Amino acid sequence: MHSPLPTPDTDALAHSDQLAAALRAEILANGGAMPFARFMELSLYTPGLGYYSAGASKFGQSGDFTTAPELGPLFAATLANAIAPVMQQLGPQARFMELGGGSGAFAEVLLKRMLELDALPDRYAILEPSADLRERQRDRLEKTLVPPLFALVEWLDGPFDDDWDGMVFANEVIDALPTPRFLARDGMVFEETVELDADGAFMRGAQPADAMLSAAVRHIEHYREKPFADGYRSELLPQLPYWIQAVAGGMQRGAMLFVDYGYPRGEYYQDERDDGTVRAFYRHQVHNDLYRWPGLQDLTASVDFTALAEAGTGAGFELAGYCTQANFLLGNGLDALLAKADARTDEFGKVRLRDQVKKLTLPTAMGERFQVMGFQRDVDFEPAFTLGDLTWRL
Repeated sequence: MHSPLPTPDTDALAHSDQLAAALRAEILANGGAMPFARFMELSLYTPGLGYYSAGASKFGQSGDFTTAPELGPLFAATLANAIAPVMQQLGPQARFMELGGGSGAFAEVLLKRMLELDALPDRYAILEPSADLRERQRDRLEKTLVPPLFALVEWLDGPFDDDWDGMVFANEVIDALPTPRFLARDGMVFEETVELDADGAFMRGAQPADAMLSAAVRHIEHYREKPFADGYRSELLPQLPYWIQAVAGGMQRGAMLFVDYGYPRGEYYQDERDDGTVRAFYRHQVHNDLYRWPGLQDLTASVDFTALAEAGTGAGFELAGYCTQANFLLGNGLDALLAKADARTDEFGKVRLRDQVKKLTLPTAMGERFQVMGFQRDVDFEPAFTLGDLTWRL
């Protein structure tokens, strides 16, 4: 059993109540129902109130979850080994765009390692929608990077709007895209909504799905070679192909690299997974009360990697590879980086390094739950995926 969730303090609860009131007002203004995707979008991204838009700590032990870059430098340094050959193929004008920069830990380590590998980008852009996180990233990088490296970093409000060559990278970003949820009932497709009960509390509802969502569900049923059972609920991202095209923008040559938790489609939509994968994170605990504390808890859904492969290839890229995080790290020099770090630290440091590696690679930690997918356009990114390729599972 999970431990009881810690209760937020008075100020945090007041913050959540303010966002909840705004959510209720929009529900009432729209006839008493809000698509779940809209509820998730406002819960995460409402300026000043949403989970990613307010000032509370998100990452690490003091936050709600720990991402791979927050564990230590080995994750980003190993990814640099995989990325550097692509940047060298592209030449000195190549750019690097990170989607959602977290605390800035990834950018810090990657830039230092790319300097060592003689593969620095011409520009390191962070596409970060949260003003609060931008400031945290800027403060961290200004303190930890030498001035010539920090001068490469910029923050974007949207993807590059010109023709460019380079790399797009996203770690735990797609899981936070606001996702529609669907319900199969009486042979029809419905979209899950959020409504209000007699006491004004949030509750599940449903309305007939629009043409885009219905077509996306039928596409999955065709893949499964059978319809969903009556009452089956899950989620999908019909907007994912458009999102991929948007973030790649005018990329002429380059690659995209995505790291996230999820499954290939055949596993994602198993009959027994009949309530989807959306869940909430609060203080390192996972729970299913998605409406509990809007603005204070993360809402996230696993990634359908088959859908990601379809979206990337549909945008004109080749699939470079797909594998577990453990195999990607081990195949790109994690062992050598560990040995190098070992030689520069004391016994306590060695213990911390091994703990870092265990969390990144063990199947019971991030090693298999997190997966890596790469795409390429007029470059060769396939060598990064030579260990444990899983494209056959898509």
